[in-house]
Amino acid sequence: MHNERKFTIAEAAQPFVCGGSSAILATTIIHPIDLTKVRLQLARELGKKPETFPLVRETLKNEGIKGMYSGLSAAWVRQATYGSARIGLHQSFSNFLMKRNEGESIPFYQKNISAMAGGAIAVCIGTPFDVALVRMQSDGNKPPELRRNYGNVFNALLSIIRKEGVLTLWTGLTPNILRGMSMNVGMMACYDQAKETITKFTKDPDSLTTRILASWAGGFFCAFLSLPFDMIKSRLQNMRADLKTGEFPYKGVFHCGMRVIREEGFHRLWTGFGAYYFRCAPHTMIILLTRENIRHKYREVFGITETTM
Repeated sequence: MHNERKFTIAEAAQPFVCGGSSAILATTIIHPIDLTKVRLQLARELGKKPETFPLVRETLKNEGIKGMYSGLSAAWVRQATYGSARIGLHQSFSNFLMKRNEGESIPFYQKNISAMAGGAIAVCIGTPFDVALVRMQSDGNKPPELRRNYGNVFNALLSIIRKEGVLTLWTGLTPNILRGMSMNVGMMACYDQAKETITKFTKDPDSLTTRILASWAGGFFCAFLSLPFDMIKSRLQNMRADLKTGEFPYKGVFHCGMRVIREEGFHRLWTGFGAYYFRCAPHTMIILLTRENIRHKYREVFGITETTM
């Protein structure tokens, strides 16, 4: 009876453990690209041009290699919470819907519903760590007098609560939810759909070719659909009150988006798309490819067979 309960818990935890592990690995590898993306999005607020290579050169010159990994502790904790929930919930919801569909593949609209629900719930859990991550990544790009100088993710969270209040940890929640939903649609729903379509030609859903092509499609749609919300989220989470007036530059999601469009142009919502795409695509591919290997090993360790999936 004990073993049966153990395997039941292990089976339920599998999507979260495997998804979270692959997300942490992927984040560690692509963190310098993510940092570059955030600094590109915030460059105009500091009177700088959002140019990728000059920004990277400046970061390396002023902060060294270590500077490219600013905020990595926050990124790890964020993926352990948000990443695990986003991937795990989608897989759990999809499995539930497939059981209701008698084991057959679910239609694309149900994949989207599963992805959006998982993304929205995960964002509510992970936003505090996202706020800390954005601030830590952008700090080194600011003048010394404007830097927050957080020591690590937990120091950042405690400092924000003490100085700005606990609700500040959920700054940018609305655009973050929209970003999480759109990102999960691109990464998970579009990946699942692309994998089904590609398999018709490759005849093997588990082949490396099938998984790489499906991952590439997922990475593209993940980046294209979510970047505008990511841009708005970054600006809301990084904003601070004017020293003279005490007013914040943005009043909310709509105001921030309209101000960017009005003052900088509609296309600026996709600022840093190159860096963001080369962040999303490798991140997505690493997660989806390593998740399969981690899942196989996980099943071996806990004795979970294909029929119990």
